[in-house]
Amino acid sequence: MAMQLTGKNIELTPKIRQYVDKKLGKLNRHLPEIIDFSVEITEEKTRSPQHQFVVRATVDGSGTRLHSEERGEDLFNAIDKVAAVMTRQAERYKGKLYEKGKGNSFARNNHSEETEKVRPVPEVVKVKRFAVKPMTITEAADQMELLHHDFFLFYNAEAEEVNLLYRRRDGNYGLIEPEMG
Repeated sequence: MAMQLTGKNIELTPKIRQYVDKKLGKLNRHLPEIIDFSVEITEEKTRSPQHQFVVRATVDGSGTRLHSEERGEDLFNAIDKVAAVMTRQAERYKGKLYEKGKGNSFARNNHSEETEKVRPVPEVVKVKRFAVKPMTITEAADQMELLHHDFFLFYNAEAEEVNLLYRRRDGNYGLIEPEMG
């Protein structure tokens, strides 16, 4: 697994590269089937004398995609936070495989009722249909606010495709555009 490391508004020194590799390189222990692994570090200039660092990590495996984005005034602290989130996600994913019997051979072998705790598999319990009308992103944001929702699915008239607008933790909006591939 080769990790792609890119920087925006920041020079990636060997020290930074080594630290990222040390912290995030351990993920392949949890997910040996990693196909693509990318880390992007951005330095954002703010009004205060402190700069803000944004670290984004994305892992693509066979049928799995993990993503994390963390911010911090200290670059190494932001890298630590991303590494912690990605490790937690990888362990949770690995645990789900284990429970379904696709992971460790222990789950596929005979074992006592005492160790076997079957959790119900989540299922779709409700299907909601609605008309998707062409609108701009601004109109979609207005509709989302009007409905008091955290996300809104709409047909983007400008891009001529279905998009998902969502509210971010920082109060701003995020837009998901489909990418066929």
